[in-house]
Amino acid sequence: MSKDMRIFDLEERLIDFAVRIIRTAESLPKTRAGNHIAGQLIRCGTSPVPNYGEAQGAESRSDFIHKMKVLREARIWLLMIVKANLIKPTSKLEPLVGENNALISIFVTSIKTAKQKEEKKTS
Repeated sequence: MSKDMRIFDLEERLIDFAVRIIRTAESLPKTRAGNHIAGQLIRCGTSPVPNYGEAQGAESRSDFIHKMKVLREARIWLLMIVKANLIKPTSKLEPLVGENNALISIFVTSIKTAKQKEEKKTS
């Protein structure tokens, strides 16, 4: 698979993830806690895709690494939704949490690779 195809596939996954985050936030109860969590979840769950787009045009490897450090916050909010039982059944969120974890793994690998290339460049 070409590099351009992998970038497109990851971008599509991130867009799909953001849409799923939006739908999840919209299905939270309209309570004080539900509204607060919905707002936080939308902010952190939809930011990875534009950050990824920006990272593709990063001015340096360190800029790329900085832009790629996202997604972990969304995972925490999703786990809080599960623990607080705000969406029933909580098993509905398992695929979204799983995709969040998979995307985190992809980003962590990308960050490690970028850091290794930066270290080789400076040594």
